[in-house]
Amino acid sequence: IDSRGPEEALPTLTVTTILEDPYVMVRSAELEGYCIDLLRALAAMLRFRYRVKVVGDGQYGAVSPSGNWTGMIGEVLRREADIAVAPLTVTSAREEVVSFTTPFLQTGIGILLRKETFSQEMSFFHFLAPFSKETWTGLLFAYVLTCFCLFLVARLSPCEWNEPKNEENHFTFLNSLWFGAGALALQGVTPRPKALSVRVVAAVWWLFTISLLAAYIANFTALLSSGSEQLPIQTFEDLVKQRKLEFGTLEGSSTFYFFKNSKNPIHQMIYEYMDKRRDHVLVKTYQEAVQRVMESNYAFIGESISQDLAAARHCNLIRAPEVIGARGFGIATTQASPWTKQLSVAVLKLRESGDLDYLRNKWWESSCLHRSRERWSPLQPQALGGLFLTLAIGLALGVIAAVAELSNKSRHAAGHAKKSCCAVFTEEICTRLHIKKNTRQSQETLGRANA
Repeated sequence: IDSRGPEEALPTLTVTTILEDPYVMVRSAELEGYCIDLLRALAAMLRFRYRVKVVGDGQYGAVSPSGNWTGMIGEVLRREADIAVAPLTVTSAREEVVSFTTPFLQTGIGILLRKETFSQEMSFFHFLAPFSKETWTGLLFAYVLTCFCLFLVARLSPCEWNEPKNEENHFTFLNSLWFGAGALALQGVTPRPKALSVRVVAAVWWLFTISLLAAYIANFTALLSSGSEQLPIQTFEDLVKQRKLEFGTLEGSSTFYFFKNSKNPIHQMIYEYMDKRRDHVLVKTYQEAVQRVMESNYAFIGESISQDLAAARHCNLIRAPEVIGARGFGIATTQASPWTKQLSVAVLKLRESGDLDYLRNKWWESSCLHRSRERWSPLQPQALGGLFLTLAIGLALGVIAAVAELSNKSRHAAGHAKKSCCAVFTEEICTRLHIKKNTRQSQETLGRANA
């Protein structure tokens, strides 16, 4: 493919690439894809002509047993190509023999799975999954605290009983617990609050429960639709522990050498597994890997960005949540090439102008894209922080209102009994909270005074 241009004096670059959807694809005897569009934009910006050739051995680039480099890296080293524009991962080993530009795509290493291979029954306590453990703990604490405040405010408020010494308050602690539980179930229960302070606490609790139930129902619906909690393989450690699925990666790829050079024990176990079964679990091409995942009990370890595309194109595929080894795709050039810096600057300009984002959206769009991006997670307490804060403020206002109501009554009673307001207020609190010790002491003091 030659770029079209009126000026014949423009330099011509030989570009090596590899066939991989959606980076480079053959359509109607021509090449198209993300890398072709990127190459066209770079040529227009830097004013050069180009000729694209597909790599002869179909490899990305690795050191062969003879010590020579294969794939696109080998062709750049042998001067068979000036640059390599492909989903070529920047690694330290490749950087030692060729030069790379600024990455034009960021990615990592993920696990591609078929949904049917790991479908299983939901756990017995699956209904607890919408909220995290911390959220459930906070909810339980908020429930007990609210019921206690309801019990305390109802006892302090004069409007909830007419004669504290002769009748029992309806808002006992057990009744307060029942009232709070009824609000959680959106059911009206007795006793009904009469005092303003008790109604403030009840109203804030009702607002809290309505918002909480709405969050629970929304997150539970998302959980059932995404099915992410049914994934027994969430991490690479889960992949190593299971025995149902075989797993592998592209032969001679940077992913294979990432696990080989990693000091992580889990990564070493993955490498040893793939190395011992390399003839069976390693695949030649990305298309072969996707086909094998769809047709057998096989998990593919590879670039997460390519796996997202596979999950977008094939709705029965999904990528596990964990991604490791953050890396980028760069353009490879010969060492000391004058094009390296120019291409890096051009890539940065394309990123700043939004052209790279446009190409990303253009070639990764499909009917299943929104499903592949769904990542459900339990609702954390931080998401409900404002709700808990509103409840705390409401409880504080209720307690303050109850104290104000009791203070107002104590002030009137002190005027009639010709006692100090503090003494009457203290006596009222002791009577309503059944503090018998203080009550007896006060009665004994009054008896001695009368005697």
